[in-house]
Formats: sequence, C-alpha cells, structure tokens
Amino acid sequence: MAEKPRNPLEHFPPDASSVRQARLHVQKLAGVDVGHAAALCVSELATNAVLHARTEFSVNVTVRGSVIRVEVDDHAPGLPTSSSHGLLTIDGRGLQIVEGLSDNWGVEPRNDGKCVWFEMPAER
Repeated sequence: MAEKPRNPLEHFPPDASSVRQARLHVQKLAGVDVGHAAALCVSELATNAVLHARTEFSVNVTVRGSVIRVEVDDHAPGLPTSSSHGLLTIDGRGLQIVEGLSDNWGVEPRNDGKCVWFEMPAER
C-alpha cells in the first residue's frame, strides 16, 4: 500500500507543552488514540528532546499500509543511550519503553543533530 501523504512533518519548541502537541500530531496523522503505543513512544522521544537536547525538534509521521513510522529529529549532537536505573528512580526509562513497545527503532546521526525513530503496527 502507498504511503499516506498527510503533512507528516511538524516542528516544536523545546518546552514541556510540546510533548503533548507531538503526541496529538501523531494521533491525528496515524489515526490512533491516546492509548496507542505510538502515542506513548512519541511522548517519550519528545520528552527526551525537551530535557536532553534542549533544541527545537521535529516529528515526522509516515503510515505505510499497516505500519506507523515516527521520527523525532533534534539539533543536539549527542546520541541517546539506554541505561538501567533502579526501581525508585523516576526517569531514564524512555528508550527502554520505546524498545519494548515498538517492532523496530533506532538512532541516526544527522549533520545538524540526530533522528530517533520507531516503527510499529497501526493496530497495536
């Protein structure tokens, strides 16, 4: 099935309100609800962009057949790492959540930062 052309790219400032806006953007373009795993995953990646990159970030959504691909680009040069935290810590699990919920995910360095992406079925 062909890719759905629906203005998939949106830019967000590096502040906390952008996390919700990024989630709503994915929900609208991918046709999923707030409980869908893609909504949670983009919230985690947007939160990482706000807290760690501290730069404007963009969210790109592509739907191919029954697969959703979401890319979050920021302008910070450092690549994220998944770390293990104790049971009582309240942060540091975002990439573990994305890894656990998505079928595939990765990080790609870019000339002006990086792209963190994930793919999953639209019906999850």
